[in-house]
Amino acid sequence: MIIENFNHQQSAHCESGVTLSLLRHYGIELTEPLVFGIGAGYFFGHLPFVKVNGVPGTTFRIWPGYIFKRVCSQLGVQMKVQSFSSPEKGMNALDEALAGRQPVGLQSSVYYLSYFPPAFRFHFNAHNLIAFGKDNGEYIISDPVMEGVTRLPAGELEKARFAKGFPAPKGKMYFPVKTSAGHDLPVAIKNGMKKTCFFMLKSPPPFFGHNGIAFLGRKVKKYPEKLESRKASLFIGNIIRMQEEIGTGGGGFRFLYAAFLQESARLLNNEKLVVMSDEMTRIGDEWRNFAYSAARVMKDRSGNLATYGELGDMLIALSAKEKDFFTRLSKQL
Repeated sequence: MIIENFNHQQSAHCESGVTLSLLRHYGIELTEPLVFGIGAGYFFGHLPFVKVNGVPGTTFRIWPGYIFKRVCSQLGVQMKVQSFSSPEKGMNALDEALAGRQPVGLQSSVYYLSYFPPAFRFHFNAHNLIAFGKDNGEYIISDPVMEGVTRLPAGELEKARFAKGFPAPKGKMYFPVKTSAGHDLPVAIKNGMKKTCFFMLKSPPPFFGHNGIAFLGRKVKKYPEKLESRKASLFIGNIIRMQEEIGTGGGGFRFLYAAFLQESARLLNNEKLVVMSDEMTRIGDEWRNFAYSAARVMKDRSGNLATYGELGDMLIALSAKEKDFFTRLSKQL
């Protein structure tokens, strides 16, 4: 039971990659930057009271499932999204969809995906992949971050889909069920930009958007005072991981968004977006500089107040730049 006409495609980010592959299977040709931008995937949030693996939650992307839902909504694609009260129901529903020759997007935990190298397997429950077949007790998996198709034993996929912790996947699966005859791509692009501007400029402070970046900067400055050195380095390490590993492509998706603006400039015939794409690339470079500096502080583990202060200042400066960037972008829409 393998869907022979499904084509695996490697992508930069899991959810935008899954969305891209599922839509292409039904004849909707987009690029990953367009999927990410239309889906308003660009985001920032820092929630110190939400612990993930014992450290405060930091995210550089919108919440799981939003990109797929928004792209489908903007392009007139009807979709089916399900969560389940038990692993048995979830696995049965997956098998039924595959029997109907339907590739299925799944939310999962990275920890139970044995095709990942051990160093990349940790308790992160917002990874997305596609199942497009089952053979001899193994599921045929198209994981967008992998170079090729892989296989996963049914027991491992069940554990990954029903992992505990935050956010609990609860067996979530999703796929298109009906596509429209046509869609207005320029309108979808502009709407995606407007939503991202809203998220970055008007999300409730202090936790989200540009306010969240400055909020994290102020927190980082206080790490040596509030935390013992090992915990402070763990907190810093998690920020780097979410930015450079989970924020696939580096810079917390800033480079992916720059590519979206570059493509949008052509599709909207708006040369100003080329300039803004270059600016976003430079913002991504500054995020990478932050990650490099943060890694040095993490490895030092001396708890030096001055170095944590410098990291905090870098984040506060990035907050101001992103606020200015999205304020100007919003005025072009």
